[in-house]
Amino acid sequence: MAENEPLIRMTADEVNCLVYAFLVDSGFKHTAFSLCMEAHLENSHNFSKHIPRGELIDLLSKSLLYREVESHWKADHLAVNCKSPFSLLDPHVCSLDPPKLKSLPLPMTYTQNPILADGKRKGSPLNGDGPEKRARLDDPMDVDLYKAPDSKKPLKPKVRTQGPGDNDTDPGAVLLLSSHETEVFVCAFNPVKQSILVTGSKDAVVNLWDLPNPPAATSPNFAQAPGPPRRLEHFGAADQGDLTALHWNNEGNLVAIGSYDTVLRVCTVEGDLYFSHTQHQGPIFAVRFSKDSKWLLTASLDGTTCLWDIHKKELVRQYKAHTDCCLDVDWITDKLFGSCSADQMIHILHIDKNEPVNTFTGHSNEINQIKSNPSGTRLASCSDDMTARIWSLDDIETRKRPTPDAANGAIPGLSAPPATSDDLDKPVILTGHNHSVSTIAWCPNHVPGTNEIVATSSFDGTARLWDSVTGACLSVFNDHKRPVYALKFSPAGRWLATGSGDGWLYVYDVQTRTVVWSWFAGYDKPGVFEIDWQAGEGVDRIALALECRNVAVIDVLKVPAFQKK
Repeated sequence: MAENEPLIRMTADEVNCLVYAFLVDSGFKHTAFSLCMEAHLENSHNFSKHIPRGELIDLLSKSLLYREVESHWKADHLAVNCKSPFSLLDPHVCSLDPPKLKSLPLPMTYTQNPILADGKRKGSPLNGDGPEKRARLDDPMDVDLYKAPDSKKPLKPKVRTQGPGDNDTDPGAVLLLSSHETEVFVCAFNPVKQSILVTGSKDAVVNLWDLPNPPAATSPNFAQAPGPPRRLEHFGAADQGDLTALHWNNEGNLVAIGSYDTVLRVCTVEGDLYFSHTQHQGPIFAVRFSKDSKWLLTASLDGTTCLWDIHKKELVRQYKAHTDCCLDVDWITDKLFGSCSADQMIHILHIDKNEPVNTFTGHSNEINQIKSNPSGTRLASCSDDMTARIWSLDDIETRKRPTPDAANGAIPGLSAPPATSDDLDKPVILTGHNHSVSTIAWCPNHVPGTNEIVATSSFDGTARLWDSVTGACLSVFNDHKRPVYALKFSPAGRWLATGSGDGWLYVYDVQTRTVVWSWFAGYDKPGVFEIDWQAGEGVDRIALALECRNVAVIDVLKVPAFQKK
């Protein structure tokens, strides 16, 4: 009999792979990466197997069902009519009486809609660490649950509908593109063919839109909706393909796509696959073409940065300087670039060298973004340590690298410690935010004789303008009520647009530092995840990647508020 019994086998390696998949699905990317390294999952034959989304929960549910059957495999009436709930952690005791539900008091504060956390949007909603968020009557995102002081009736909920924040803008100035079936995370206008817009969503769908030319500013007509988009059919499982990054080359004929499924894809402007590669062993967080379009950089959760030869369609070099996930990369020149990581370091790398030519240290938490200024003389960074920093790039290749901190050990990628770091300039530190600083951008309009301006946005719900030389905060924009996810200057640098989890797009005048115009995405799934701004001959428009599964395209020339300035 024993020989015919099925063999039930469960190994620690299988459990580790299931837990790893659960952590990835739940957005705990850094914890998943730590488990992968500690358990050496990359050496497991199970690691390459496809694990369906939610497999661990599904198996636990089946286990719970088995426990229920096991407990009720009786002939007595009590077990058949049991109304007592089952739990993974609590013992089951049969009962005929249903459990009593506790009455909950009305909440005294509102809870923000959770946004799935990933490497690029890796913040949970503000909680006890941030300022208290009480419902206010003048806040269109809030529903007042209290009774009016002089009335026995509760106040009616105040919910604003989708549309412009002013009464002067015709809703026809905003096109809504609705072919995506899940949250839209990324969007990017083609830099040459101004009618082309590419968008990517959580379910691994990339849409290529061909937008009609907008009517002239003097025309009473509004832009017409485009035809159905071309869907790029080059992805695997939708549950592992959340889109993280899009970037066009300067010629506008290729677009690079970063995704959670670890595969790099580069497609043509027609939507055909140019090439793909599986070199990375973790989600790809950033993709960036060089200014001469010869090279492509990718940054990944696996802690590496890859340099690709676009014309040869091959990997040139994989940099392993970081000790934690690499979150962003940016080109400084056509041969120099920077990379930043959760290991709190910024490395300056060369396309012909394996090791960093220099390293910036000083941040005390994960570095979310880095951006080189247009002249390639300075680098801006922003971090979860609530600061942003401006680093000088003068003589960066000839400077001595910083001495490693004795408490932290050697600097990754450094073969031998340098003698001194006295000649390394200290950064300009921008302080003022009270939560993670998620995005940073240089204002493209730099008037000679003045200091360059940088903008930052944070999970504290604010955006700020800074003097990049003195470090002075020039303005604080605090109109948003939830974390600010997106930040974009207009191409000429006159306007600054911000998008938030509260559903609002705000556009500010950089000179007067006042709100020029606003637009609300709607109460249901309100988040604005990314902004791109296009300006050219007869065209001035903004694209928004929205949590409500739509893409909004705003014709700036049809918004009266912009024409009055």
